[in-house]
Amino acid sequence: MLTLGVEEEYLLLDPATGMPVARAAQVRRAAHLQPAMGQGEVQRELLQAQLEIATPVCHELEEVGGHLLRMRHALGRAADQDGCLLAACASAPFTDHLPVPVTDTVRYRAMHSDAPRLTDEQLICGMHVHLGIPDRAAGIALLNGLRPWLPLLVALAANSPLSQGTDTGFASWRTLVFDRWPVSGPPPSFEGADDYDHRTRALVEDGLIPDAGQIYWHIRLSERFPTIEIRAMDVQLRPDEAVMLAGTARALATRLLGDAAAGRPWPAIRSETLDAAVWHGARYGCTGEVFDPLHGGLRAPGDAAAALLEFTASAVGQDGRHITPVLERILREGNGAARQLRELRRGGRDGLVRMIADQTTGT
Repeated sequence: MLTLGVEEEYLLLDPATGMPVARAAQVRRAAHLQPAMGQGEVQRELLQAQLEIATPVCHELEEVGGHLLRMRHALGRAADQDGCLLAACASAPFTDHLPVPVTDTVRYRAMHSDAPRLTDEQLICGMHVHLGIPDRAAGIALLNGLRPWLPLLVALAANSPLSQGTDTGFASWRTLVFDRWPVSGPPPSFEGADDYDHRTRALVEDGLIPDAGQIYWHIRLSERFPTIEIRAMDVQLRPDEAVMLAGTARALATRLLGDAAAGRPWPAIRSETLDAAVWHGARYGCTGEVFDPLHGGLRAPGDAAAALLEFTASAVGQDGRHITPVLERILREGNGAARQLRELRRGGRDGLVRMIADQTTGT
């Protein structure tokens, strides 16, 4: 089984208004005083209303879930002590007209100087799944093999329907916001590691991006770790949903590597189809038809999910008990985007903010 780790980004919200609050530095300091939180486990993010955590390298999904619960609980307590709420929603549902200040680092100040409006609107949060790879050649093989599955992952993970107090009409508004950066969205296919290195290096050498850290493809090779990094998914309201998606990504990668070793072909997808299917997944989430790469078109969510489970059955192993029930619940009750909209209609602004905070920490 491939090792894995998960990074999650969160927002800090005012309990009374649901507005983002620039309290990241204070909450981060308070979090590091929590006995359950290790030093350095909470990281700064682009804006001062955002924080990021990362699990250690894990071998089992139980480990991933345990670390996410531990860190969400500790960070939630630290936020509460500072008078704000930890929110695992992938876009800020409510904002005022004043931008949240950028975090005071050289890198983030440079990003704001280069793209001020885009940076101000980055009140979005994702989850990143790192899968350990034996070598870069295997990483490129997985990057190519996972591309057709990106639309389904985006649709299942959609958790950002609201922005600036309105329904955006998209289940994953975060996907649309993030795709405005120069190197973003679904990656191209690559002939191998040398091709990947040559093409990514050229983006920097040609002055189009400042460094490889601004390669924001939905899947990329990590610059720091021997991993492939899947970045397509919104942060999840519930920690068990994050575990499900991480396990699904690992099962897909395991099946794809097995197919490659056996000489079996992978699902193929044209670039224009992939771009349109990701947009469709961000637009509708699981409320309409979703793209099924095995059948090459749109299908009912339940049918596409069944095809996904069948495709990964030989690779999922014991992870299935963390994947299948949660996936079935999402199809039955809705993903984060559907639940946010439903709660906003039922409980109004206060009810939505309370639901987001409660589900973030599992209470």
